[in-house]
Amino acid sequence: MKKLLLLLLIPLFCCCHDTPEYTDDPLGNFDALANIVKERYCFFSEKEIDWDAVCAEYRDKVKPETKQLELFQICSDLLDKLEDGHVNLSSRFNTSYYRKWWSDYPQDFNLRTLQQYYLGFDYMQTSGINYKMITDDIGYMYYPSFSSGIASVNLDYILAILKDSKGLIIDIRDNGGGLLTNIDRLVGRFITNEMVGGYIRHKIGPAPDAFSEPYPIMYEAADPEKRVKYLDKPIVVLTNRSCFSAANDFVAVMKELPNVKIVGARTGGGGGLPFSSELPNGWALRFSSCPINDAHDQTTEFGIDPSPGCEVHCTDEELAAGYDAILEFALEMLTPPGE
Repeated sequence: MKKLLLLLLIPLFCCCHDTPEYTDDPLGNFDALANIVKERYCFFSEKEIDWDAVCAEYRDKVKPETKQLELFQICSDLLDKLEDGHVNLSSRFNTSYYRKWWSDYPQDFNLRTLQQYYLGFDYMQTSGINYKMITDDIGYMYYPSFSSGIASVNLDYILAILKDSKGLIIDIRDNGGGLLTNIDRLVGRFITNEMVGGYIRHKIGPAPDAFSEPYPIMYEAADPEKRVKYLDKPIVVLTNRSCFSAANDFVAVMKELPNVKIVGARTGGGGGLPFSSELPNGWALRFSSCPINDAHDQTTEFGIDPSPGCEVHCTDEELAAGYDAILEFALEMLTPPGE
C-alpha cells in the first residue's frame, strides 16, 4: 500500500494540458462542471454513458437568469446520471449525493439487533472495532468505518483476546469506507507473504479512455509473531449493500485468501479514487477519477458478490424480532458439526 500512496501523485504530473477559462455565471459554471468531469471521470465506458449527450440535455435547462438554487439542482441531477456514490457537488447551502446505489436495496443489517441479541450490549471496543467471543468457539469483530484508524498495538490486543477461537467473523456491514491504509493494516494480519490485492490506473489525458498502464497494489504481511493466529482458521466477512469504497476494496482483497468466505449481500461498489476540483463560483466538485480493480484486474465499481453459495439476506421483520440471518449463517458455517 505504500506504493499506492506514491502512485497517487502521478496524476499531478501526467495530466497537464491547457485549462479553459470559465465565466462565473450559470452557463459558465455548468460548462466548467461538464468539462471537468468529461476529462477526468473514469467510469464512462463501464457505465456506457454518452456524457456529451447527457450534458447537452441538461445544458438546455440553464439560462443566463438561472438562480443558484435552481442551477445547483440542475447540476446535481446531471451528476446523478453517473450513479456513483463518490460524486458530490458542495455549495454553502447544500451537498449533492447519489443515494440509490444503496437506498434501492435491502439494508440487511440492524445495529440494535446486533448489539442487543448477539452481543448483549457487552463487548470490548478499540480503534473503532467492537469485538468479543460471540460464542465459546467463535471470535467476532464489527468494524463500522474504515475512517477509524487501526493502530497495530490495538490489533495485537484484539487478536490476542480472540486467539482461542476456532473461527473469526469480521462484520463490515454498513461500512461506508474511509482510509485505504487501514485495509493494509488489517489484511496484513491474515497473509504470510506480500500479495497483489488489486490494480490502479491514472488518468493521463482528457480523452475518456486515456489511462495509464495498471499499477499493482501490494499488501504486506505483518511481522510473523503478529499474524499466526488466523492463517489456518476459517474467516467469514459479512457484507451488505452499504459496504462502499474502502470497505469494498477490503472485501475484494479478503476474497482472494483461501481461508476466507464472503457472506451476505453484494457490496455497494465505489471502485474509484476521488478527485476534487472547483467551479468558478466556488462550489466544490468531487468524483471518481482513478479506477481500482481487483487482483484479477476486474472492475469493483459495481460491487463484489459474496462467495458462491453464501448470498444471504435479512428481512426487516426478522431483524426487528432479533434474528440476523446473515450472522446466523456465518455462525453455522463456523460451528463444528455436532456442536
